[in-house]
Amino acid sequence: MPSELEESVWSVLSDRGCEASGLTHEDARRLVHRLGGEGRHGLVVVSDEAAARMTSASSSDSQASLKNAV
Repeated sequence: MPSELEESVWSVLSDRGCEASGLTHEDARRLVHRLGGEGRHGLVVVSDEAAARMTSASSSDSQASLKNAV
């Protein structure tokens, strides 16, 4: 039985947002290493499902902030 880590269901998030998704865990780990070497911060590997929820929550928060600013 293949491991979930070998499935292409992983995303890399940074302080800038979603860097990539649809990765194997090993590919995500390599991307984190490369981006960390470039000075990126807040790097984390999460499932694509979690990344999608976080991205939609961030969009909702941004829209609410814009509405409150007006």
